[in-house]
Amino acid sequence: MNIARRTKSLKAVSDAGCAIVASQMTDHSTENIRIGPGAATLSNDVKRVHLDFAYKFNDGHLGARKVWRKYLPRLKYYNPAVSMTVNRHTDQVGPSTLTVYYTNPPKTLSSGASSSPSSSTRLSTKTSSHVSWDRTETIDIKHRHESEILNRLIELTNAVPYQPSAEEMAELEEVKEDWSRSKRDSERQARLNEIKRQEAALLEQARGST
Repeated sequence: MNIARRTKSLKAVSDAGCAIVASQMTDHSTENIRIGPGAATLSNDVKRVHLDFAYKFNDGHLGARKVWRKYLPRLKYYNPAVSMTVNRHTDQVGPSTLTVYYTNPPKTLSSGASSSPSSSTRLSTKTSSHVSWDRTETIDIKHRHESEILNRLIELTNAVPYQPSAEEMAELEEVKEDWSRSKRDSERQARLNEIKRQEAALLEQARGST
């Protein structure tokens, strides 16, 4: 199926007024939402992925922001049943965290998965009218690169990355070429419009001086 048609089915994901919307991405990134970092299927026991970080990206919050913009749309595409939420706060020196919610204890992690600090919390009450979380895993992602954050998320969720076919990669290259061509055409037209605007302004100025 054509990538453009498939990505139109991606729905917005929101939490407290903060949304992840596929249409907010550039045309280029929207087209390749199926392929790239974050294209993975999460373990069946994962029911929610939550990011918490500051509005501004300085003071260590840039990695979380990039995960939100670049990777979460792809994760949502492959895991439509998993709630993916974001909370952006105004405490710039405050924490930046990623939390995974499970409906039952997750599978045993590899020894390398414990290299980053994490905390485990057992919840006894429902967070919604439909789902109760049996367990959560929270990691500190402040001052961490987006690729490192994604790798930790893959480990925590036992995710299986999507392996694109040769046909899909060829289609993606075609989409990239079309996008680049369209961008060049738009820039060329913008330059022509600016020249015409300047010529019209000079003509109007000449008419006014006579």
